Order: sequence, then C-alpha cells, then structure tokens
Amino acid sequence: MSEPARNASFHDTVSRPSTQSGPLRDWLAAMRATAPEGRQAEAEVPPPVAPQAFESKTSGWAPRLVVPNEKTEAQDDEVAELIAENMMLKAKLRLEADRRDELQLLLAQEVRELRAHIGDEIAKMEDLRGERDLWKARCEALMQPLFSGQTR
Repeated sequence: MSEPARNASFHDTVSRPSTQSGPLRDWLAAMRATAPEGRQAEAEVPPPVAPQAFESKTSGWAPRLVVPNEKTEAQDDEVAELIAENMMLKAKLRLEADRRDELQLLLAQEVRELRAHIGDEIAKMEDLRGERDLWKARCEALMQPLFSGQTR
C-alpha cells in the first residue's frame, strides 16, 4: 500500500515543485541514505560474547546481553518510513482541505453575487412589464374613440 502512495502526486506540483524538497522529504532521504551504511557497520562488528561469558561464570551473576536483531531494525526503518509517509500524506490532506474550503467560499460568494444580479434583472423586467402594460392601456384608450365612431 505504501508504494503507490509514495509514488502518487496529489496536486503537489501546484504548491511546491517536486524538485524542491521539504523537511520531511529531507529527513526521509537522509534516513534512507544512512540506513544501508548503518547496517553494514553493524554487520562488520562481531559480538563480544566469549570474554563476558567467562567472567559471568566466575562471578556468579551478570546481566543478560541481548544482541539486537537485524530483522527488528529493518522493521523499525520501515515503520519510520511509513510514519514519515503518513505525515507527508496528512500534510497534503490538510492542504487539499484548505484549498477545498477556500474554493467553497469563493463559489458561495459567486453564487450570492449571481443571485443578487438575477434579482436586479428580474426587478428591471417587472418594471418594463408594468411600463409596457401602462402604454398598452393608453394606446387602447386612445384607439377606442376611433373604432367606436365607425360603428355609428
């Protein structure tokens, strides 16, 4: 699941070019760069078991030495990568949510302005209809004597 999410870009090119690095990406890149070196250095150092085993037999008690498991360290590295990826995705999600909120505010303002404009246009149209009806009534009043005189 982490590979597609790591490779996908969610409109990140708009806010920050992919060539520009952020603090989380720098940290993740540094962690990846040092992880193979650290594993090789640990593999070169042999665990000192023999001298302390002899001392523990003579003194009677010694703390138990636990050799770190490489598998656990690899899992820790993977967990750290997943945490970093999760943080990056959460930051992107916050940015997208902020953008969505800004767009919704802009759209709401545009809708309000359009409704106000439509209301103004409807009011003007009602005024024109009223004026048209007034002139129509005047014309009918002026024409009535002309047509009533023909019927006599």
